[in-house]
This record gives sequence, structure tokens and C-alpha cells, in this order.
Amino acid sequence: MARPKKVSQTQLARELGISQALVSLVLNGHKQGISPETYDRTWAHAVKRGYHPKGMRLASSPAAKGRQVGIIFRAPLRLHTPSMYFGHVQHGLHSAIEAREFTTVFLGAEDQLDAAKLRRVFAPGHSFHGLVLVGEVTRGFLDQLRKFGLRIVAVSARFPGLCHSVLGNEPQALHAIVEHLHRLGHRRFGWLGGNVGLGRHESRLQALESALAGFSLKLKLKPQYAVKLKDGDRIDGAEAVASLLPLARRSDFPTAFITYNTLMAAGAVRALSREGWDVPGDFSVASADYSPIAHENTPTLTAAGSNPEKLGEAAARLVLEAPAGEDDGFTDLMLPAQFFVGDSTGPAK
Repeated sequence: MARPKKVSQTQLARELGISQALVSLVLNGHKQGISPETYDRTWAHAVKRGYHPKGMRLASSPAAKGRQVGIIFRAPLRLHTPSMYFGHVQHGLHSAIEAREFTTVFLGAEDQLDAAKLRRVFAPGHSFHGLVLVGEVTRGFLDQLRKFGLRIVAVSARFPGLCHSVLGNEPQALHAIVEHLHRLGHRRFGWLGGNVGLGRHESRLQALESALAGFSLKLKLKPQYAVKLKDGDRIDGAEAVASLLPLARRSDFPTAFITYNTLMAAGAVRALSREGWDVPGDFSVASADYSPIAHENTPTLTAAGSNPEKLGEAAARLVLEAPAGEDDGFTDLMLPAQFFVGDSTGPAK
């Protein structure tokens, strides 16, 4: 594929009907003797045409003022953290914001942004239209952000009365999983939980317990078969199921495991196979969230949850809406869950 031709200052000058020297002055930040209308019009046209010479600070241009959306991760996430879920949230968010001719700026994670740094980032004259929080931050950190008067949207976390939020429908997702497993004959369930202490873990666990109770009074999650770990990665899924396998010969041992997320499901399936157990012949495994890992894993993983890219797109719509007054309240947007039947679940043994 041929590379797109670079846009020159001469081209910009011709298209704007001004001299190349004037274009150069504007793009180097000179304002003296230049009308504000010409200055702003030149910057806006340069940004629109994709003019990106080395050293040109588009973020400080008039065209970018108020057209940036900051992204902050929950601690301890980083851009290099192998979390497919939040990676897809960020992709959906960025694509939707870019389509509206705004830009996204990654500001870091909560534990990288102290009060002094926040004051520098959001100093008077900053170019941020709003903020999107990816994951659950602490209440104290949110209170610091609220002082800057920005529109804030939290993804996969809810702060009633404090900011807007976009959530997945956890009860719908867990009900779909339990219904599917119940239809396959499963009556004994285990929970492999991760990110304990975060609202997302608690909401999924509560949704599972509610779904089980809705099918039968005899369907309950026994405490000895509910593992709760600090993190929620593949290695944690493997560790969680491995901790239960010494009890596998007990008559009440689970025939199906429901995991906190798809990463833990993938790790649990791998650990079971390594120990000589067949999935789904001996045990079924299903994930309480949905990400592309469900399709890419071998075997494919049964999973239910809201599409992470759709969560990002919804957050973009919320953060770009016209600012609302305090009396208008905050929006808690809940997206429907989707259900994917993979090869990791089968009839109860």
C-alpha cells in the first residue's frame, strides 16, 4: 500500500489563500500581528489535513482546545498489562471519540497521578473536555478529579451521585450461564473469583448466588468451593482451580466452575487439562464476562457479559454529551449481556 503524501505548508497556504510565511508563523505559535480568526483558522485546517511535522504541538493548538478526552486506568493497571478486556474497552472508546473529531490522551493509572500532577495536567487553560475512568478507582481519587469540574464517566464501576457510569448487565449474564449449565444437568457449582475487593467481583458473585437461588432452593454456592483471589489473570484461574482439586473425589464436588473473567477461565481449563481432567467431559468451565479470548482459546470458552468495545463506545457518547447541570443528575448506563456457548461446557458427568 502506498504511503499517503505528506501535506506541506505550501499546500496549506494555497488552500487557505494566505502566504506560506504566514502559515509557518502560525504553526510555530507566533500571534503578534496575526488576527485571531486567521490564527485559529490556520491551526484548524492544518489539524484537519493531517499536517504533523516534527515538533509541532497539536495538543496546544487552538483546534485542540476542549477537544481532548483523558483516559485514566484503575491501579495497578498499565498500558502493557495483558488485560484483553480493558484493551478492548479502550479501543472502542478511542474509535468512537476519534469519529467525533476529538482525541484521547492516556494520563496514566490512579497510582501514578498524585495531587500535584493532577493540578499540572488540569491547570487553567487545559484542553480536556472530559475524563473516562477505566475500572474502579478509589473514592478519594474521584473526589480529587471532581474538583476540576470535568465531565467524568466510569467504565465497569459505579459511583452513585458522583459521576456518570457505563456498566455491563451482570445479573443477566450470570442468569444466562446458570440457565445453560442447569439445562446440561449441572447442580453443583464452584466459583473462581479474582480482583476481590473491587465492585465488579462483588456484583458478579452476588449475581451468581441470586441466579442459583432463582432456579432452585437446593442450588447454592458452598463456601468451600468459592475461591477468591486478589488478581484475575490466567495464572490466578489456574491457581484457583488447583487449590480445589484435592477435594475432587468428594461427592458434593462441583461439576461446573464459573470464573470471574475469561482470563481466569482460560487458566482454569489449562490447569485442569494439565492434571489429567477433561473439559468439558469431567468439568465444565464458563466465564462471567465476555471478551474475544472466549473465541480464541482452545477449547473455546462459554462466556456471558457485555461487549467491552461497546462499553467503550457508550462511554465516549456519555463523555462527549453537552455538560449537564448538577440538578440534572448522573447517568448510569447498563448495556445488555451477550451469551456465547463455547466448547468448555457440556453435560454433567
